[in-house]
Amino acid sequence: MSVMVARKKVVRKWEQLPGRNTFCCDGRIMMARQKGIFYLTLFLILGTCALFFAFECRYLAVQLSPAIPVFAAVLFLFAMATLLRTSFSDPGVIPRALPDEAAFIEMEIEATNGTVPQGQRPPPRIKNFQINNQIVKLKYCYTCKIFRPPRASHCSICDNCVERFDHHCPWVGNCVGKRNYRYFYLFILSLSLLTIYIFTFNIVYVALKSLKIGFLNTLKETPGTYPSMSLTVLTVLEVLICFFTLWSVVGLTGFHTFLVALNQTTNEDIKGSWTGKNRVQNPYSHGNIVKNCCEVLCGPLPPSVLDRRGILQQEESTAQEGSCLRGPGTQEPPATQGPGQAQEGHSVLSLQVPAPSVSDTEMPKEKQRTLGEPPVPSLDAGRAEH
Repeated sequence: MSVMVARKKVVRKWEQLPGRNTFCCDGRIMMARQKGIFYLTLFLILGTCALFFAFECRYLAVQLSPAIPVFAAVLFLFAMATLLRTSFSDPGVIPRALPDEAAFIEMEIEATNGTVPQGQRPPPRIKNFQINNQIVKLKYCYTCKIFRPPRASHCSICDNCVERFDHHCPWVGNCVGKRNYRYFYLFILSLSLLTIYIFTFNIVYVALKSLKIGFLNTLKETPGTYPSMSLTVLTVLEVLICFFTLWSVVGLTGFHTFLVALNQTTNEDIKGSWTGKNRVQNPYSHGNIVKNCCEVLCGPLPPSVLDRRGILQQEESTAQEGSCLRGPGTQEPPATQGPGQAQEGHSVLSLQVPAPSVSDTEMPKEKQRTLGEPPVPSLDAGRAEH
């Protein structure tokens, strides 16, 4: 009797998703593979805020108001929460077509365009779609094998089609699309306010200290926790970081505020989709700034269509039992294992029970003879000789 127990490894869908993305926490976190600049963003925000809370906030809380560090902490936490929400979420990736779906789309295209003579370029794969009395072209993606929805585009860095694609932002380490654009906008808005806040109170801190002990003495003052580092280095470092951040982040916030007011994406603005030679109006704009802002920032958030944590192969346990009778001298041949039979996580347990021996009394009469007795020829054998 033999018992075989087989265990199959659980495979999640995120493990076999195409594209250039990385996943953490069993598919709950989704990011781009290039994350170096994202770590730089974390370092700049955490480092600047740590210096501000360690030195200026303590003095300002005593001299001016204890609400200064509280409001700075609220801005810092909100900026970090929106940053992580933007970086770790699905931006709106559209699944690629399955082989059967891709073959059906190819048949539709061939039926529509007909056979193309050899040597000639096939016509562009485009479908016309009407939105608010405007003709919008749906382009075919040769990588994902689908006709992209309106406002979708293929990201060359992540190698995915993203719904309502805005741009790929290396500072957050992810694409910015339909499902995380509002969090991206809230991140740059809160980061702009935090930068202005820290920059302003750094100047206030230097001004208050200068009124008491003079400007030069303020610059030469040494914090007690860092005896070897003067206050000049720390203050100048914070001011420089905030100054360059003001020009970039505040300007970026203003640009995206303009896009939100028009209900337009960065990709559409760069390509000039609605401001080109044809002067085609934006079919997605409501003609009202308040309505556009409410749709982009307060509209319903669609769920992810990837189902990253779905199970492709569920864990199973199977058992097989069998019994057979063998003679006392027979041996079981060694089991041969093919090249494809060894799998990770499979365990085989074999139990052999020897069959009871058969005594001479149970054997037929023609089998009961001594070892030296010659065999008796049968009648059929004699007839065959004649």
